[in-house]
Amino acid sequence: LGGSDTVAFPIKFTPKYAGCYHCQIILKSPCDIRVYEIECVVNAEQADAQLEFQTPAYQTVTQEIPISNMSSQDWRFEAILEGQCFYGPPVINVPVGETAQYPLTFKPVAEC
Repeated sequence: LGGSDTVAFPIKFTPKYAGCYHCQIILKSPCDIRVYEIECVVNAEQADAQLEFQTPAYQTVTQEIPISNMSSQDWRFEAILEGQCFYGPPVINVPVGETAQYPLTFKPVAEC
């Protein structure tokens, strides 16, 4: 098979929100009909964030971090916390169209 029996079919897709988008492309000719199923998964732009915790020595502080799900599917996140003295739930679920709060807790065991 050479390159002569392929045809480029450029598609431009401009979604407004993150999510999973399904569509069909139907190509018809006098002697053929072809249906292509396309699924596009769109991720939100990644944003870098920084949190600064200030608390008196040995006192715990918790910061609620909002996670908004504007997609068309429920989300399940697994949290991996790195660093000493940080705690939070290992899993958080965010239903479609809702905002869940992830409680990140800092419990210092020494002055630092």
